[in-house]
Amino acid sequence: MVEIDEMDARILRLLQRNGRMTNADLSEAVHLSPSACHRRVQRLEQTGVIRDYIARLDARAVGRVTTVFVEIGLSGQADELLDAFEREVAKIPDVLECHLMAGSADYLLKVVARDSEDFARIHRTSLARLPGVARMQSSFALKTVVETTALPV
Repeated sequence: MVEIDEMDARILRLLQRNGRMTNADLSEAVHLSPSACHRRVQRLEQTGVIRDYIARLDARAVGRVTTVFVEIGLSGQADELLDAFEREVAKIPDVLECHLMAGSADYLLKVVARDSEDFARIHRTSLARLPGVARMQSSFALKTVVETTALPV
C-alpha cells in the first residue's frame, strides 16, 4: 500500500475528474510548483496508484443503450474451472466487469448491449458457452442513477 498524503489526495481527486488536465493547471489548482506537482504525479504513476489514463465513452453515443447484470453460477469450484471461466470471460468485449462473488452467485458480470435482441445474441453465443456455467440470471438496468470511476481518496 502506498502512502498518500493530503496533497496526493487532492491531485488524485482532480485527475480522476479530468485526466487531461495539464500539469500547469493541476499545480495551480493544488497550489504547488509545476516541478513539485509533476514529481508527485510521476511517483503516483510509478507506484501504481495511477494505473492509466483513459477516455470514458458515452455508451448511448456508441449505441450501447442496454446494461445487463448477469449472475452466473458454476457447476463447481475447482481452481481449474474458475481459471478457465475467468480466461474466457475476459475475451468477451461486451463484458465490462466481472467479479468473483461471495453469496448465491459465483460471478457477477456487467454487460452492455445495443438492445434486448443483441443481449440475447451475447447470451446465446458467448455467456452460455463459458466453461462450467450451470445457471444464469440476468437483470436489466432501467436507469443508471450513479456512474463513476472515481475512487474516494
